[in-house]
Amino acid sequence: MLVREAMTRDVHTVSPEQSIQEAARLMLQIDAGALPVGENDKLVGMVTDRDIAVRGVAGGKPPTTPVREIMSRELRYCFENEDLNQVSRNMADQQVRRLPVVDRNKRLVGILALADLATSAKSGQASAALLGISQAGGSHNQNG
Repeated sequence: MLVREAMTRDVHTVSPEQSIQEAARLMLQIDAGALPVGENDKLVGMVTDRDIAVRGVAGGKPPTTPVREIMSRELRYCFENEDLNQVSRNMADQQVRRLPVVDRNKRLVGILALADLATSAKSGQASAALLGISQAGGSHNQNG
């Protein structure tokens, strides 16, 4: 199975100049935890609800702060014609819950999330990806 067969095609984006409040409102409206950030028809980052909470709110930034100031610039993506098994293994290895999907011209064509893996024909892919993503990745602890 290929990524294009499991991905979500209707992807909303934000610009780096939009406010974090606008990004949060769009996330609420479309029930998403992340948005690709695009500028001049190019993918330049990702902003997540966690970015807004941790880098924005907890960092004391006002709601008018541009997305550019808190977005993740390190882009990980996959191609629409890649094998879904391989991409789900990569998601587990890299501990990411979602990946922008691009075509061979590197234009955004979709997004692949754990939910997409779970609803694809081979739901074991979601389990494998989730297992890798859920591995402890740093020095954080919520047990006490």
